Order: sequence, then structure tokens, then C-alpha cells
Amino acid sequence: MGPTQLSSAQSDGRFVPSHRRNTSDYSSDSSSTGNSPETQQNVQNLEKAGILNKTKVCENGKKVRKNWAQTWTVLHGGVLTFHKDPKSAATGASNKTNQIVPEVTVDLRGASIGRASKDKSSKKNVLELKGKNGVEFLIQYDTESIIADWHKVLVDTIRQLKVDEKFGGASRPSVTHSTSSAGDTDQKRVRTKLMKFLMKRPTLQSVKEKGYIRDNVFGCHLATLCAQERTTVPSFVEKCIKAVEKRGLEIDGLYRVSGNLAVIQKLRFKADHEELDLEDGQWEDVHVITGALKLFFRELPEPLFPYSHFNNFISAIRIPDYNTKVSFMCELVNSLPPSNHDTMELLFGHLRRVIKYGEDNRMTVQNVAIVFGPTLLRPETESANITMHMVFQNQIVEFILNEYERIFHSS
Repeated sequence: MGPTQLSSAQSDGRFVPSHRRNTSDYSSDSSSTGNSPETQQNVQNLEKAGILNKTKVCENGKKVRKNWAQTWTVLHGGVLTFHKDPKSAATGASNKTNQIVPEVTVDLRGASIGRASKDKSSKKNVLELKGKNGVEFLIQYDTESIIADWHKVLVDTIRQLKVDEKFGGASRPSVTHSTSSAGDTDQKRVRTKLMKFLMKRPTLQSVKEKGYIRDNVFGCHLATLCAQERTTVPSFVEKCIKAVEKRGLEIDGLYRVSGNLAVIQKLRFKADHEELDLEDGQWEDVHVITGALKLFFRELPEPLFPYSHFNNFISAIRIPDYNTKVSFMCELVNSLPPSNHDTMELLFGHLRRVIKYGEDNRMTVQNVAIVFGPTLLRPETESANITMHMVFQNQIVEFILNEYERIFHSS
């Protein structure tokens, strides 16, 4: 859906439903039943899959430049596989390109995994994976519990690989009894049945396509979320904007007054794990909905104004000639990826309508820019210019709000 189509779709209050989704985490660990000899852990039973952020930092012992990217990550048989992010789906490409394709594999034999130090990355919840062949990766996800699960299963896998290698790939030796032969036969029979069961399981891709597994809405890359929903604006954003405008744009302190944090977190959980109905009475406080919408944009791994465009927007806002500034801003906005452009158009159109009720809600264009500037626009790495950046962030949002029609709807 292009910008013009999106605008008309919103004008009559209709929102295109979307098919949802995958989960950010999928795992199978047969060892969870205990550590007795009968349930001895085996590396083949350690499986896990989910969306993570990763970057290579070292190859053949030489440091390489960081290039963070979201990846579908699969652990199976002692091998960690990073898959390419099917970004082409966001641009309306053929479904054939929307396949998860393996990008790189890491053999965990002889590897090490641990929490990365602050000097390795300024991001939170970062793991450092070192392969025996001199390759090193940083793995990250904003949710601490998910990273903790990955850390545990990777540690267990590496430890089990060492045990298997020590005993020639066999299980740990146990005390020999007169019934050991019968016991071995039973174990082989159980192992065979388990393997047949595992082989019959549907693939992750097929389960995802049928909608049985869902991705978190919060903390998901914008392009990935839109690709999964087959749209260019996340349905959560559309639902929140529709609900806010239905409740009334004249409400005092809209987007400035904080909603109840516990209720906002409950709404977030609902959005991540099931279909969200904002008509439900538990979301009657409009400040809860505006708080959740701000939280959604704040938790995007990459902000609505992409990192790649940050310096260009800063340069554009500093242009002295006003008409030249408008021209540059138009070019920059039109150069954004479809999901960023269309989501920005919908959000800023909504904020313009909020500002029209400024006498009632006391949300002037300056107040809206102060609230949303740091949320929608931030540098990839903080620097000494943080105070100056904050001024420019607010000015950019204010400028686009003031020139919304010329930037988004001019021919």
C-alpha cells in the first residue's frame, strides 16, 4: 500500500486486517525432565529458534566492522544457524523471496559463549559467541528473559559437545549390570521413537505461515513486523490511533499525561500474545493507549527515523533557507523504506489532528515535538552532542508537523 492509498484508507475509518504472526522464541529441550542417567542430555535434543539481533565482530581472528541485523536464529544438532531477514517482503516483492534463507552457520564444538562487556557494545542483553575458527559474533535481544534462555541453552550445548567429544560421541558411561543389554535395547527403542516423532514435526516455517506462532509486537523491527502482517503500517499503531481519535482529541494532556504503567504493561502483553481489543473496558483510560503507543515506538530496535538517515535529517534542519529546507525534508522522507514512510505519514497525520484541538488538550506543536522527538529520532550511538541532538530532534519533528501537507501530499 503506497502513501496515497494509505491516506485514503484511513479517511473513512477502515483498517485493513492482517494475518498474524510468529513468536520471537521457539524451543525444544528434551533434557528439561532431569539429569538422571535415564534422561541424560544429548546435544541432538537441544533445539531452539527465534528472532535475534546479531553482528559479526571478528573473522579469522581479525576484527570486522559491526553491522547489526535481525536474523531468524536456529540451534540444532550443535550448530547455530543465522538466517537472512526477508526484507524484500516489505517492499511488495514476490512471495518467493519471502523465504528464510540460511546466511551463516557456527559449529559450537570448541566454541565459547558469555555475556559481552560494555566495551564490546552499548546495547543491553548482549552475548559474545566465539567459534573455534576465529569467528566471533555478538547476539542481542531487548528482552532479558529471552537472552537468558538463549545463554543457557548455548552453554548447555557447548558443554554437551565437549562431553560427546571426550567419549567419542557416545553417551556418558554408566555402571554395567547384568541387565545392561536389555537396558541398551530399550534406550535405543525410545531414542528411535523420539527421532521419528521429531522428524514428523512441522517445520518452523510452516507453523509460522499457519499463524500458530506469533512474534512479539513490541521490540520487533518495523520492517519485519510489517512484512509479517503484509502491510506497511503495523496494525497495533492503526488500532491505537483509531481508539484515541474515537475517545476524543480534546482530552487534556493527550500524549503528555502518563497512563498507569501496570495497565500499559498489561496492554503490551495482550498485544504481544493475542488479538487486542481496545474496545475492552479495561483500556478505558485513553492515557493508557497513548502511553502504549509511545512505548511501541520507543522500543523499536531501530527508530521510526532510521539510523541511516539521522545525520541527513540533522543536516536538513540546519539549512538556513526555508524553501530549500522543505525540499530536502521532502526528499529525505520520500527516501525512507515503505514501512517507515507510511507509518510516519499515519502517525504525523494523527498528531496534526491532536494539535488542532490544542486549546482543549493543551498540546501545541512544540509540546508534541518535545514528547515525540527523542522517541522517533535518535543516533545509533550516543555522543558528546546529546544535548544538541535533542534540540534538533524536537525541531525536526516540529518542522515535519508544520509542513505535513507539503512533505507527504505535495505532487
